[in-house]
Amino acid sequence: MKRGQPTRRQRPGEVHHTTRSGWLRAAVLGANDGIVSTTSLVIGVAAAGASHATMLLTGAAALIAGAASMASGEFVSVHSQSDIEQADLARERDELRRSPVAEHGELAQIYVRRGLDRALAAQVAAQLMAHDALGAHARDELGITDALRARPLQAALSSALSFALGAALPLGVIAWVPPHQAMAWAGGSALVLLGALGALAARAGGAPVLRGAARVVLWGAVGMAVTAAAGRVFAALGASPS
Repeated sequence: MKRGQPTRRQRPGEVHHTTRSGWLRAAVLGANDGIVSTTSLVIGVAAAGASHATMLLTGAAALIAGAASMASGEFVSVHSQSDIEQADLARERDELRRSPVAEHGELAQIYVRRGLDRALAAQVAAQLMAHDALGAHARDELGITDALRARPLQAALSSALSFALGAALPLGVIAWVPPHQAMAWAGGSALVLLGALGALAARAGGAPVLRGAARVVLWGAVGMAVTAAAGRVFAALGASPS
């Protein structure tokens, strides 16, 4: 075999699940909220005696309002995290400019705590700082990496789109089935969708699939059951929608 050729035992670069954490969290949260909140609202008004048209109108309003709310909420929340990261990086950049020797010692001490001897830790810190001083301190001192860095716009779009998709699926089922079966179909289809969502999210994140699916289905069922009970209470009190 010629020098430089890969052996059969060598594998291509590994793909780690943490690189998906930003968009995956936002997408799963949005889709789960879209399915549960929209279906729960529809079941709630149905339990209170609402007509089929009112159920569809409620679901459509929930889809639009929920997607907008998820987008704005995610953007503000993740942007706050991004602001904190940028402030920490600016402070670290200033410290590197004013006290490079002290910063080298700080980075070397981090590597000592991770198991390197002092001489090797000092050498590693010097080489990494010569290559990218701010990047080395961001990663090893602050815990900020490109894979895990806050991305507000990505989180907002992922949440809004996934919420709209999650809400549209049970809403489409309700529009398709006969009015007298809409409540049962809404709940059943939502549970199936939640199970599929939990399984896909667990698989994408490298977690046990069955456990992930069961967890999502359980809490979704609880949310829908509570909303249905509230709807029946309102109906009993004479607050039934038309």
